Amino acid sequence: MSANELRGKVAVITGVGRRAGIGAAIALELGRAGARLLLLYHRAYDAAQSWGSDSSMPASLLERLAPVTDVHAADVDLAEPASAQAVFDEVARRFGVAHVLVNNACHWESGDVTATDAAQLDRHYAINTRAAVLLCREFTRQLPSDANGRIVNVTSGQGCAPMPGEVAYAVTKAGLDALTLTLALELAHRGITVNAVDPGPTDTGWMTESSRAALLARSPCQRLATPRDTARLIRLLASDRASNVTGQILRVQPAGGDGQAD
Repeated sequence: MSANELRGKVAVITGVGRRAGIGAAIALELGRAGARLLLLYHRAYDAAQSWGSDSSMPASLLERLAPVTDVHAADVDLAEPASAQAVFDEVARRFGVAHVLVNNACHWESGDVTATDAAQLDRHYAINTRAAVLLCREFTRQLPSDANGRIVNVTSGQGCAPMPGEVAYAVTKAGLDALTLTLALELAHRGITVNAVDPGPTDTGWMTESSRAALLARSPCQRLATPRDTARLIRLLASDRASNVTGQILRVQPAGGDGQAD
């Protein structure tokens, strides 16, 4: 791929909260390709997870990207219904218009069906489904009719294998697959492509030694996907080289199970 294939484009990437995460890898790839970037993270969510909040982020990522592109970051709680409009108000203020949207943020809690309650379902739905739909809406509204656009949703393996113990996560992430297929047809006449990427099991800090060994044993490639594997595919989908690819759910590696976005 050309080092400048996204020159002149603006990309919004959600879920850029951890240095080892998929979101950070996507930001680095799109930045290296010349895209100007608005990166969204939510420190309070990471702080509540087992991996904890990365206090060096996003400052360390901005420092790496600043020499090659125009980049800004914002701490946004996408569970707030008004956040999507606020994000694109910020895009308009800083860049004018966005050409690429990567929905990478997710909410995850463990819980089988006997432990799942309405509050847990709502927490998952607010980020994994509703926020993605509203961001797609605002992205589409702000994009001029004569400008091509790219939407990439980072989904998970719920379409390939069951996810016992992750009921709320599985059913709300499944909504991204349906969203991808519907919007691809709905927006094709606008020159907007809509695709989804399933990273496969990716070690972004959530794996234990036992889970890593078990996933490796199931991998036909005899390795786990890396954040950069996913980022490279998204870089291609964001470029004009993939202008005829839409409505696809692409698996980085058919190992099954949870890809753990962001």
